[in-house]
Amino acid sequence: MLQSSILWQMKIGNVGHLRLNKKMIGKTQIRIWKAPPDPLIQSQAANDFDELVVTNNDVVLKNIAEDLRNRLPMEAMFNSEHQAVQKIHQHPLPMIHVDAFLYDDDFVDSLCEEGKMSRNYCTECGSYKTASLEFISHSFSLMELKFLYHHVLPDLTGKVVVDVGSRLGAVLFAGYLYSSASQLYGVEMNADFCQLQEMMITKYQFIDRIKVVHADICTQASLLQKADVVVMNNVFEYFLDRQEQARAWEFVACNVRKRGSLLVTVPSLTESLSKVQTDIQLGQWVEEMQLSYDVYAEKDVDREALEQIHLYKIL
Repeated sequence: MLQSSILWQMKIGNVGHLRLNKKMIGKTQIRIWKAPPDPLIQSQAANDFDELVVTNNDVVLKNIAEDLRNRLPMEAMFNSEHQAVQKIHQHPLPMIHVDAFLYDDDFVDSLCEEGKMSRNYCTECGSYKTASLEFISHSFSLMELKFLYHHVLPDLTGKVVVDVGSRLGAVLFAGYLYSSASQLYGVEMNADFCQLQEMMITKYQFIDRIKVVHADICTQASLLQKADVVVMNNVFEYFLDRQEQARAWEFVACNVRKRGSLLVTVPSLTESLSKVQTDIQLGQWVEEMQLSYDVYAEKDVDREALEQIHLYKIL
């Protein structure tokens, strides 16, 4: 029979002293030791859980990217994108479209090793003189999406996010997984990409918070007016002529007016507007917010890509 008067004291690692609880089994009183909650351990456990959730969300996004790769040609462009294809071909230096959401650097390296893609082109056919191909992407990479939702934008609980030119839906899917935004809207005028997004939304059960609108952004004044965050990644230059770009920018500047709301652009507004003629006065519309691009210590982080992301607060 156990002696209830015996006091055992134990210490295991960082758990600290165990606490004695009484239990009655038959007529025998047994004292059971329980560890008191340790704030340090609880905090570490919470951090480990958060990391596990984030890692799982990364996996979900990578699965979506794989699903999309299987439904798209390698260049991730449709024949219906006539103007974008033409503009890429007209670029003064050889350029190819490599969607950063679908193909990270490691994936591109593997394709190059297999001879399915190249990072270089020959400046003189038949010679050894080569130069680097210019890559362009109309989507954020996984790293850029995590930077956007973890370090650029504040807590989005109860907020409405609008992605102008949502294309493959990367901003929407990442917003669903990495933020608490109440609604995420993608406005996309290409029917083929709308269909792809809808397929992923259904498959991954994102339908409660994501909605894709098949429309020209210039028909969506009310949606822009209620948005708390508007995202615009390389959105007009390759898809509209100069006159249409100017009209679209004027429309955005006229309707994204909710004071304190946020606008995310790639590249900067200054660079985008320098290529078109508009009456937009940036100083009266927005204030650029300073971002820290040193949040990732890893050497393989593409800092240049992160620095293309700009955040503005609407005045």
